[in-house]
Amino acid sequence: MTGATDPFSASIIPFEVPEQMRAFAEKGVSQARENYAKFKDAAESQNGTIEAVFTSASKGASEYTAKLMEFMKANTSAHLDFAHELLGIKSPSEAMELWTSHTRKQFETFQAQAKELLEIGQRVAAETAEPIKASAAKFGRPAA
Repeated sequence: MTGATDPFSASIIPFEVPEQMRAFAEKGVSQARENYAKFKDAAESQNGTIEAVFTSASKGASEYTAKLMEFMKANTSAHLDFAHELLGIKSPSEAMELWTSHTRKQFETFQAQAKELLEIGQRVAAETAEPIKASAAKFGRPAA
């Protein structure tokens, strides 16, 4: 039962796209492909940058943690040695002298340790930022 009122039985009306419209569409597709290729290249480059940043940060964190553990061990030994020496004290003046000496040494040690940790932190931060700077330089001048 195919009648004139049946919309599914109607023949397809041929439709031609004007040449200008076809050229415009092809140009749009071509530009989209080029933009996609550029985006893909940039994304792949950024993946490498991110991997380099995380590798550097991880290495730096491990170094920093190892240094903290080294300092903790040295400080614990110094405190145990101090406690051992304190047990052998025979007078209050001797105790005060030992206490003052230990405190001064620990303060100097703490300053040196803090300086060393700061230097490690600054170096790690600079090394971690280097891949980002290199990647940014590829895509344009950095902002001033």
